[in-house]
Amino acid sequence: MTDTTVLELVSPSALLKSEPVEMVVVPGTEGNFGVLPKHAPLISTIRPGVIDIYTGGKVSERIFVAGGVAEVNPERCTILAEEAISVADIKADEAQTRLEAAKAAFDAAKSTHEKANAEREVAIAVAQIAALTN
Repeated sequence: MTDTTVLELVSPSALLKSEPVEMVVVPGTEGNFGVLPKHAPLISTIRPGVIDIYTGGKVSERIFVAGGVAEVNPERCTILAEEAISVADIKADEAQTRLEAAKAAFDAAKSTHEKANAEREVAIAVAQIAALTN
């Protein structure tokens, strides 16, 4: 019996991670879900939040994702992320600036489409700031 599952994290520009892990917790749109070896097949959209990667029985790495899709099968968890950055690399002042710019864009939006895009940017910035405090 295997005690790991393969985590593959892919951004639009590169394969960021492909390694065996004990467990990964993913911020699904309907709530966080954990993936262990031999997990049942699953496809889920991902909301802005933090992926927790477990090795050695504890969280070994935390990666912020701005959204995307996760596909899980018994051997692997593949995450196609719109944007991904290590939580350790997030700078509080940059996240705050991003939030202020997103709020300004929301206030200035004239169309429903512009408002939706700005609202999404606000959600991403808020989730980045939250990642720094958790």
